[in-house]
Amino acid sequence: MKEIAFVDLKRNYLSVRDEIEKALHDVMERTAFILGREVKEFEEEFAAYCGAQYCIGVASGTDALKIALKAIGIMPGDEVITAANTFIATVLAISESGATPVLVDCDPHYYTIDPDGIEKAITRKTKAIIPVHLFGQMADMERIEPIAKKQNLRIVEDACQAHGSMYHGKKAGTFGDVGCFSFYPGKNLGAFGDAGAMTTDKPELAEKIKLLRDYGQRIKYFHELKGYNSRLDTIQAAILRAKLKHLDEWNKKRMENADLYRKYLSGIEGIELPEEREGMTHIYHLYVIRVKGRQKIMDEMRAKGISCGIHYPLPVHLQKAYLDLALPKGVFPVSEAYAEQVLSLPMFPELREDEIDYISDCLRRAVHSS
Repeated sequence: MKEIAFVDLKRNYLSVRDEIEKALHDVMERTAFILGREVKEFEEEFAAYCGAQYCIGVASGTDALKIALKAIGIMPGDEVITAANTFIATVLAISESGATPVLVDCDPHYYTIDPDGIEKAITRKTKAIIPVHLFGQMADMERIEPIAKKQNLRIVEDACQAHGSMYHGKKAGTFGDVGCFSFYPGKNLGAFGDAGAMTTDKPELAEKIKLLRDYGQRIKYFHELKGYNSRLDTIQAAILRAKLKHLDEWNKKRMENADLYRKYLSGIEGIELPEEREGMTHIYHLYVIRVKGRQKIMDEMRAKGISCGIHYPLPVHLQKAYLDLALPKGVFPVSEAYAEQVLSLPMFPELREDEIDYISDCLRRAVHSS
């Protein structure tokens, strides 16, 4: 029996170990652990990679979302629209700003936020939209951008799962006012701990974000804004610099692995495979299928040594933390139905074809027996 992890971080580390160890050694030699040279270098390199003018590193993807909302002026009493089927960090950032999260159901084909739902959710209190680029595929920015422009709304992209994803040749993080990224270890570009960043083309916004991440200070001990302590660690920046050189190669391998899953799983009754939006480069942070009888299938896969995941088992409006939104079950039927069916299969660049073949064979047997 094979043992296949959901994400094998050890294999990834071993593939770049020498580069990582050199990067860490350089930081240790300089002992500049807070906003050291590597932070600025990574910011410049990641901005260039995304095609943005500026990048500002912070402590996590959640902090990126939180600081972005504060930087664009979101305040108590405002409303911010986002997806019902997202990781809760997206919505927590809205709550921390004092604004009210307004949730919208997802598109039934691509899992990303439904633009028609966005239009219907806009009120006089709406100040911004957070489209979530989910599982490695971008939201339909071609439709979302004109809505925001018409209604004079700001856009904060949640690109925490979309490092290198493109829509008509333009990369995630460059469509809205601010793009927010997470470098959590399991991401396509992952640090060795929590880390995040924001991208923007607006110089005044970039300057404000820099102040906010560092206690609101431009000069030490002189505070212009009520800021945060949310600085990208120099050690994490050094690791990310080393790994960024390989991101396109790793994304390509993920896409090839997605093609292999499609080859082995296409046409099997009871399995709904992910769809790719036209003009989109899906970089498969996650490979998410839909099945019925999910728990039994997961148990059978686990018995065969295969680790799977669920992203996400409960939509935001049904979480205990957000019962105050008073959105009953049934209000977002697509998100709710998919929450009971989605199953994330192992996906990482080092996954081999023989392993995908084995996963697919075990899945096929499990679906047929359920």
